Amino acid sequence: MSESAKNRKIVVDCLENLFARQDFDAAKAALHPDFVTHSPGLPSGREAFADAVKNSPLAGATAVIRHVVAENDLVAVHLHVAGLAVVDILRVEDGLLVEHWDVKQQA
Repeated sequence: MSESAKNRKIVVDCLENLFARQDFDAAKAALHPDFVTHSPGLPSGREAFADAVKNSPLAGATAVIRHVVAENDLVAVHLHVAGLAVVDILRVEDGLLVEHWDVKQQA
């Protein structure tokens, strides 16, 4: 399996754990301890980020992944969740998510 394919699987599994399975411990395990998000209003750090998502209005919302594009260490995911169209861009390093950016708009 290529690096891009491995990273795609890591990201999709993490998002499915957050939204479909609501397995926040499994999702947290995919995050680097020094995970950095550039999303306004969300804290960086594995524990803080996972707790913020778990306690957000998005927790428990149905998410549908529409597209996934992976190239080397970057994975972009277009999904619909809680009435929003979201594009998450994640950077993977040594099998863990280390950095995150996103854009959101009404679906």
